[in-house]
Amino acid sequence: MPRVKRGTKRRERRKKFLKHTKGFFLTKSKLYRSAKEARERSLRYSFRDRRVRKRQFRTLWIQRVGAAARLNGLSYNQLIHGLKLVGVDIDRKILAEIAVADATGFADLAKMAQAALPARQA
Repeated sequence: MPRVKRGTKRRERRKKFLKHTKGFFLTKSKLYRSAKEARERSLRYSFRDRRVRKRQFRTLWIQRVGAAARLNGLSYNQLIHGLKLVGVDIDRKILAEIAVADATGFADLAKMAQAALPARQA
């Protein structure tokens, strides 16, 4: 079997890995083996954390809506329940944006939700 000298292909493949790990700390950006391991790990983390980011944002939106609801005399679950009874279908992302950017508009939504709660319970 003839001997295979990889030629430029080996260098190209290694340079591609090192290009992806540019900016990593110490040998993780300089040495091929370390860079390869670091890149694989970074890809695993990026895959996982794209899903974690969605959870974190939903948590943030719920905290913002809850804080704005407490300023208007409601708890978070009372606000959400009242809005469902009224028929307002706004997701938590938009509710949080309204709470931050438009306090009077959020207060109006809170009043609508509060008005719907006792009427339903009575």
